[in-house]
Amino acid sequence: MEDRLIRQLALDYCCTPAQVRDGKNHFTEYSPLPGRRMFQESGEGCFLKMAAAGGKLLVTGQREIVAELEETLRNVDGAWSMDADALAGLNGLLDRYGWEIGQAHLFFTADRKTAADAAGFDLIRYESRDIEQFRGDPRYGEAFAFSEYAPDVLGIGAFRDGQIAGMAGASADSPLLWQIGINTMAPFRGSGVGSMLVTLLKNEVLEQGRLTYYGTALSHVLSQRVALRAGFLPAWAELTTRKKTKESGND
Repeated sequence: MEDRLIRQLALDYCCTPAQVRDGKNHFTEYSPLPGRRMFQESGEGCFLKMAAAGGKLLVTGQREIVAELEETLRNVDGAWSMDADALAGLNGLLDRYGWEIGQAHLFFTADRKTAADAAGFDLIRYESRDIEQFRGDPRYGEAFAFSEYAPDVLGIGAFRDGQIAGMAGASADSPLLWQIGINTMAPFRGSGVGSMLVTLLKNEVLEQGRLTYYGTALSHVLSQRVALRAGFLPAWAELTTRKKTKESGND
């Protein structure tokens, strides 16, 4: 596992880099450490989150729920920690606390520049000051999040005959890791523009000394293929939680 990712997971999961590297599962009480990724934080804080990487689990959150999970997951193989039965069981446990699974994503990283063929497209590069013009535009909801915790810092748009084909954006999720998101317009899906833009933006982020990462839902195979074609490799899976509301079934 890349050293910067190890350091980042240690900050995110309130443990040490050595604990990320070893072969044991680790369970820690959550503390908001400086340098952590904050893009999924809310005013409710972190009740529970967990990462599966290298066949092991990192779990952090509030003391009571973490202690309960340590009893059941201490020796579990992290590779199977997010299959259907495991997720259903975890959701049942969370329900007792008034919480539920929020997201379960697969994350990819890339630490090498690769070539991209942009022939036939006009490219426009956007600095952080240029990105505000896209706020509220639903076409770019994956490229730019406009999060106060993870500011959008770079973008690259691809155009053909004046028509937008795709937009990739990078957010500074932490001092170590910048995340890349992509929107491909419907007429251009399957053309390779998505992986081309992700590759170009990945190369720019690497030039600035950050490790690039890319996240997508466990079931979003098309998005995962974009990551793979852009030179990313699967690195870890991550699960986060959210407080239940009346709309999600909490009376």
